[in-house]
Order: sequence, then C-alpha cells, then structure tokens
Amino acid sequence: QVHLEQFGGGSVQAGGSLRLSCVVSGYTSGGLCVGWIRHPPAAAPGKEREGLATLFTDNGSGYYADSVKGRFTISQDNAKKTVYLQLNGLVPEDTAMYYCAAKSPAWSCSWNDLWDYNSLSQGTQVTVSS
Repeated sequence: QVHLEQFGGGSVQAGGSLRLSCVVSGYTSGGLCVGWIRHPPAAAPGKEREGLATLFTDNGSGYYADSVKGRFTISQDNAKKTVYLQLNGLVPEDTAMYYCAAKSPAWSCSWNDLWDYNSLSQGTQVTVSS
C-alpha cells in the first residue's frame, strides 16, 4: 500500500511561488503514477476539482493541465522518494486545497490513471492574495 505525506503550501501574494512536496512510502514495484490535484474553495461555485500534473516515475513522462502549463512544474527526487510541484506565477484563482495522488500498479500516467488513484495525501491549503 502506497502512503503519501504532503508538505508545503501556505499563503502568498499574487506572482509569488511555493513548492509542494509529496513523500512516497510503501511502493515496491509495479509502476507508480503520481499526480497533483486541487479542490477549489467552496465559495467558488462552478469550479470543480482539477488535475494539474502527472508523472510516471519509471520514465518521467507526464502531462500538465493547460491552466498551469508554463507556471507549475512536477519533478521527482528518487533518492528522497519525493515528488514535487513547483508553483510559480501564482494568481488568486490558484487558491485551493492541493493533494498529491498515486496509482500503483500503473503502466502509464494519463489523466484517467490519475483519477483512478488508490492513494491520496492529506492535502494542504494554498492561498493566493491579490
């Protein structure tokens, strides 16, 4: 059973940066798909949970949502068993609860794979003020 523990998040002004970390434990073999998703605040009607980025840890391939492409970067440090999400150029619309999610076993890391996750972190709040 893969376990995810998340660190990072907080409050920042528009234009600022944050880094989220997702420490992965319990993974042994079979392929691992890790991604980041966010849930907007309840006060933002019409906005749904959103997949942000995916990473297939075996080969580093993955995807980005159009809304974060060029601003957010997903990466991994195998020695630390950690997947990161670097958030740059933050805007108030990025305010949300952020989670890392994982699916294992996995043979790819598409959006369908991400939403088929079987592990989820505890989440952290990111708040961007204007």
